Amino acid sequence: MSKYDDETTYSIGELAREFDITPRSIRFYEEQGLMSPSRTGQNRVYLNKDRVRLKLILRGKRLGFSLAEVKTLFDMYDTNPNSAIQLEAMLEMTEQKRAVLKQQLEDIQMLMTELDDVEARCREELAELKRGNIA
Repeated sequence: MSKYDDETTYSIGELAREFDITPRSIRFYEEQGLMSPSRTGQNRVYLNKDRVRLKLILRGKRLGFSLAEVKTLFDMYDTNPNSAIQLEAMLEMTEQKRAVLKQQLEDIQMLMTELDDVEARCREELAELKRGNIA
């Protein structure tokens, strides 16, 4: 971290260490248009806004949002910093994500029930075999 024009700056290595990711991941997010650091010669110079964006990217990934979805939100903010539009879009995306997760949870619960049934049948047959009742 260094002071540059009265604003804190970060190197790619500092951000990578802070967020426990690789510098390659940060470069990938740049390639996807999610971040655009300034440069001093060959070195990337990240400002606090880049750090915040990286934090939001990682939070979005953790919540199951695609990088394209995160980019959509960033693009909305960049073209119109009116947070109401961005928040409405985020609410809609959250509702959609919640619906997908709810369906996945129901699917998992159904699979768990099926596994319980298979396990019970296997245990019954094994017990019968051990008692010598099945040839």
